Amino acid sequence: MRERILGQAWFLVAEWVFIALLVLTLLGLLAVTGRRFVLERGGGGVECYLRVGAGPRPTPWRMGFGRYGSQELRWYRIFSLWPRPTAHLSRRGLVVMNRRTPTPADLTELTMDLVVVEVGWLAADGSDPKEPVYELAMTEGALTGFLSWLESMPPGTHWES
Repeated sequence: MRERILGQAWFLVAEWVFIALLVLTLLGLLAVTGRRFVLERGGGGVECYLRVGAGPRPTPWRMGFGRYGSQELRWYRIFSLWPRPTAHLSRRGLVVMNRRTPTPADLTELTMDLVVVEVGWLAADGSDPKEPVYELAMTEGALTGFLSWLESMPPGTHWES
């Protein structure tokens, strides 16, 4: 009789633990979805992948959302609760170094409909950068918007030489 009561108690504990984990998972999904809604609400954003560096051993691609500002592109991870951007790409001196289709190695994380753009900043002496600092992967339409943002200057902005 005592073993039967203990078995029922363990079953109730396991049931409550499962329900608590289910509720926590749903709350986490709701928080991530709400964060993305807040970020997209203001407009001026684009879904894109980001990778630090290039060359033989770059970091893995990270899925995210870029939000255009007057001075910089702020990049946020999609599956995160952190309210601040993960990367800031300042418009000043940012240049597109290369544009390519995803390589076979990239296709493990990306799809064929994306375009990879390597970007870097001009050196202090005004010369072209030697190696890309970031790689962005986005659709053709998003790339058109990115290039337009990069080439334009908001009214009232004066870059100093």
